[in-house]
Amino acid sequence: MSSFTPFQEKMEQADVSVSAIKSFERNYNILVEGSSTDITEDSIDPVCKLTELEELSEEGEAFDPALLAQTVVIKLNGGLGTSMGLQKAKSLLEVKNGATFLDIIVEQISYLRESTGAQVKFLLMNSFSTSADTLDHLAQYADRGLAAKEDVELHQNQIPKINAETLDPVEFQDNPSLEWCPPGHGDLYPAIAGSGWLEKLLEDGVKYAFVSNSDNLGAVLHPGILRYFAESGKPFLMEATRRTEADKKGGHLAIRKSDKQMLLREVAQCSDADLPEFQNVEKHQYFNTNSLWINLESLKAELEAQGGVLPLPVIINKKTVDPRNKASQSVYQLETAMGAAIECFKGADAICVPRSRFAPVKSTGDLFTLRSDAYETTPDGRIALLAERNGTPPVVSLSGEYKLVDSLEGLGEPSLKDAEKLTLVGPVRFADEVTIRGVVSIINESSDTKWVANGIYKDEEVSL
Repeated sequence: MSSFTPFQEKMEQADVSVSAIKSFERNYNILVEGSSTDITEDSIDPVCKLTELEELSEEGEAFDPALLAQTVVIKLNGGLGTSMGLQKAKSLLEVKNGATFLDIIVEQISYLRESTGAQVKFLLMNSFSTSADTLDHLAQYADRGLAAKEDVELHQNQIPKINAETLDPVEFQDNPSLEWCPPGHGDLYPAIAGSGWLEKLLEDGVKYAFVSNSDNLGAVLHPGILRYFAESGKPFLMEATRRTEADKKGGHLAIRKSDKQMLLREVAQCSDADLPEFQNVEKHQYFNTNSLWINLESLKAELEAQGGVLPLPVIINKKTVDPRNKASQSVYQLETAMGAAIECFKGADAICVPRSRFAPVKSTGDLFTLRSDAYETTPDGRIALLAERNGTPPVVSLSGEYKLVDSLEGLGEPSLKDAEKLTLVGPVRFADEVTIRGVVSIINESSDTKWVANGIYKDEEVSL
């Protein structure tokens, strides 16, 4: 039987918190015991109906300053955006009119504070990779109280990678930093407890946390949801939205048959045999937007009841110690998802929100869309889809030439406010006055860059 002692010693030497060590020990024991982490189709029922946001709140509802003063906004800010060629915090990517994700988030918090008089709290859960760049960028907001590390940073933990052959801590002398990995955003719970932030927030009278990804500009504090969450007394509330074919690989909500508890099921917890049903968006209709509302008093009580560790489902990923060298030592990386905590709280619930509250930037196509005239900057600092689009953004599909952010430089910005879908294939550039309406494909099969001339393109395929 493998021993956890070498892991504990390694983590203690690296000053990892007791909460994070306990959480990792639980997950490690699940790996060693060989317990199945699958959630089988026959063990769950689909969620057939969720309360809609429109049923909870009237349009134009104002914030209750007293509730805002009891609220902390937490943004997950640990990602580097490497899939788009970035080597810095993804939140420092320019989104619109020279503003980065982080600038836009700061404007949102500042607007709330100024317009309501409530000093809503703000935390960024940074990783070891994003902390320095993020804090450097925030220095310009010192006059707003949004720059000091001790005021705004919640630090994500790091955990050891596990040698897949021996189940001991992996050793990699060429680059010891690669012996460690992030534990997934389920680390929110040991991080907020182990850092002392949970106690500090509660002492300051903060009872409600709104948590979301920093690259999802649709995820903003909502007065109606905050009021509903506070009045309901629920310990945990997830924002979900309806799945489409494009979301079929994303985690969905379900009801466990054995105890009728709502849970989140990720594709990594699904066997190959169950995959067709997992991807059945008519059966499993709702997926997690990763925007969560957490009652901090309930979180503290649940942590105490569980010996300091929320029993989140474990996701076991097999990789190599050096991600760029597939011949290097095979390792296990153990991750948890913060939305999976929905099954840890009795009385936890979910609501269905419009697609407009789920607008993450995962690709250059998403970024190209967000930078277009289909979105506007609102007085309260949000980047919002134009009202006339009725919550449906244009879809932009870009060929491989545009995978990296740099490829968008000089591409041009056609009007997309009336577009349904734009497909680009091959190297092109847009002239200054190009308007896309309906479904348009622009195809250049040569390797030479070609220009899309000024004009209106509507429901057509254009070969250059």
